[in-house]
Amino acid sequence: MGREKVEFSNGRGDLLAALLELPEEPPRAYALFAHCFTCGKDIAAAARISRGLTARGIGVLRFDFTGLGSSSGEFANTNFSSNVADLVAAAEYLRTAGRAPSLLIGHSLGGTAVLFAGAQIPEVTAVVTIGAPATPEHILQQFQASLGEIEASGEAEVSIAGRSFRITSRRLTSSPRRPFTKADPDSFIWRPWPAVCR
Repeated sequence: MGREKVEFSNGRGDLLAALLELPEEPPRAYALFAHCFTCGKDIAAAARISRGLTARGIGVLRFDFTGLGSSSGEFANTNFSSNVADLVAAAEYLRTAGRAPSLLIGHSLGGTAVLFAGAQIPEVTAVVTIGAPATPEHILQQFQASLGEIEASGEAEVSIAGRSFRITSRRLTSSPRRPFTKADPDSFIWRPWPAVCR
C-alpha cells in the first residue's frame, strides 16, 4: 500500500493537508474521509478505516479541515458551510487527478458534513456516517459553559477534548435550530438524502 502526503487549496486561500492512501493494485474506487469536529486526518479511527479500505482495493484521501491539524487557516473563522466547502474542494482535487470519489465517509460532525457535500459531488454513489449528530445541540454542548461569553464578546477560548480552541459567534450563527433544507446547509438538522437512502 502506498501513502502520499498532498496539499490542495480550499478555494478561500488556505492549503489543506491530506494523506492519499492507495492499494497495491490500481484502485477500483476512491473514498474521501472527513474527521470529527476538532480531530484531524491522523486520528486512529481514520487510519484504521483507510487501511481497511485500501486492503479492499479502494484509494482513500483523508485531510485536515481548515485550521486543524496541518492545514492552514484559522479554525475560529470556519463554520459548517466551510467544512462542506472543504469536502467539495477535496473531491475536486481528486477529480482533477482522475480519481473522483464515489464514497464519502464522515465521523461525527464530519459525517453530518458528508451528507450535505455528497449532494454536490456527482460521482458519489455511497455515503457512510459514523456517530454523526442530528442536531446542533450536540456541538453546542461542547462549549455550553462559554455560550454567554461568546454571545457577549463575540468569541471565547474553550476546551474541547483537552485542547483549547477559539470559538467565535460565527460558529454559533452557522448552526441555527431549524429543519434542514438543501438550500440551507447551516441548519444542521438533517433529513435523509434521497440518493443515500435508496
